[in-house]
Amino acid sequence: MVGGEAETVSGPVTGEAVALELRPAKLLSRGAAVLIDLAVTWLVFLLVMVGVLVTTASLDEAAVAAVSVAVFLLVPVGGPIAVETLSHGRSLGKWACGLRVVREDGGPIRFRHALVRGAMAVVEILLTVGVVACVASLVSERGRRVGDVFAGTLVVRERIPVARAPELAAPEPWLAQQVNGLDLSSVPDSLWLAVRQYLGRARQLDAQVAAGMAGRLAEELAVQTGVPVPAGVPDGSYLAAVAYERRERERRKAGALPRGVAEGEVPGGGAGAVPEARGVGEEISPAEGGGGGEGRSGGQAGTGFVPPV
Repeated sequence: MVGGEAETVSGPVTGEAVALELRPAKLLSRGAAVLIDLAVTWLVFLLVMVGVLVTTASLDEAAVAAVSVAVFLLVPVGGPIAVETLSHGRSLGKWACGLRVVREDGGPIRFRHALVRGAMAVVEILLTVGVVACVASLVSERGRRVGDVFAGTLVVRERIPVARAPELAAPEPWLAQQVNGLDLSSVPDSLWLAVRQYLGRARQLDAQVAAGMAGRLAEELAVQTGVPVPAGVPDGSYLAAVAYERRERERRKAGALPRGVAEGEVPGGGAGAVPEARGVGEEISPAEGGGGGEGRSGGQAGTGFVPPV
């Protein structure tokens, strides 16, 4: 692999070996998020300290000092840890800057990740005024500070201006018939997400990497549906056909397609064709319906009536 192709698959990947769309946050955006978080944290700390000093005015100096230390540990140190744990990596500053803390594999962080990051932040950010964190982020390839390295986390950008994914093209009629009867109800959403990510980025990957991913995804899809991949059908074409079939089923459930289009009928024809909306009662040709004048579903041509199976 060369150039951009190697960079395409160097980031976190899913269990199906599909690269995730995670982009590490830049130092400036992370610094802005930290400043917002620090401003809010210290404002809350000062307000709490004023309340503590008022309520503990009758206590001796040792008791006031102990309470002050406890408040410091709970607010500037424990506060960010609790916020990152409960929000799964999105503090107020990160939310404002469109950032999130995730695990290296792209999953949401847990309490232990937030605890390590918060403990290291006391040294990296509070005691050294952010010098250690800035140096570590500049040295790291993905902009990670020391706390991220020890916690196994990464700060990524969530709001990324990306181009809209291209529409899935209708498969050829013979391939559409192969996937028409598949039971897709048992396929998990995580596998559909992996398939869509692969289809959207297949052209950006190395040919061998793309073929390997397509083979693994097609095999997993065949296990979930209980039907093997048709002989002679490329794995990538099979994935595209199944994804198109699922999308059309979802559209029919949502009422996006006319009622006269039966579930097994694929409007449009050849590969790359864009499905055209048909009016209710418009006759579907035998070539498109895959059968005689009454269509594959056994309904009467031109009536839009489909008898129950």
